[in-house]
Amino acid sequence: MKRLDTRLPGLIVIEPAIHGDSRGWFQETYRQNVLADLGITDDFVQDNHSRSARGVLRGLHFQVGEHPQAKLVRCARGAIVDVAVDLRRGSPTYGQWEAWTLDDERGLQIYCPVGFAHGFVVLSDVADVVYRCSDYYDPAGDSGIRFDDPTIGVEWPGGPHSVSNRDANAPFLTEIAGELPFEWRG
Repeated sequence: MKRLDTRLPGLIVIEPAIHGDSRGWFQETYRQNVLADLGITDDFVQDNHSRSARGVLRGLHFQVGEHPQAKLVRCARGAIVDVAVDLRRGSPTYGQWEAWTLDDERGLQIYCPVGFAHGFVVLSDVADVVYRCSDYYDPAGDSGIRFDDPTIGVEWPGGPHSVSNRDANAPFLTEIAGELPFEWRG
């Protein structure tokens, strides 16, 4: 595994070594000691798996309160554009976003630390997204911002998008910025 350069400090993209031959391929998707060497030291306590159809857009989500979550995200089937938004007050990249294509061929993974919102849009007919979380899901801390917030300006590919009512009616960042507990610790 190797770490790729990102624009947002704290966001980490991992490229695995893929070993293939005429029978198929093999890759390690999680190895704690190697990820620690690359800057990911969280203890992951929960794995999630979602399946979505082409055009489904999920996000932008994060968790606040007593159980904020870092996430290690990969696309095990199909292809998505994965987006992270920096929500850490005082960060030089506060309110900025970065996107990476995750798919079942290249096998990239994105680590979104606590203080980032996360979302994705599906590019393939179907996509399975698997992610590890550093804390347990807590409905009381479940939060999000609008996927189409104009002050953030995420350029979601494709369209039309299929968006849940929850995501379509999430607040804009400016509406909740003062309530966010995340701070830059550069």
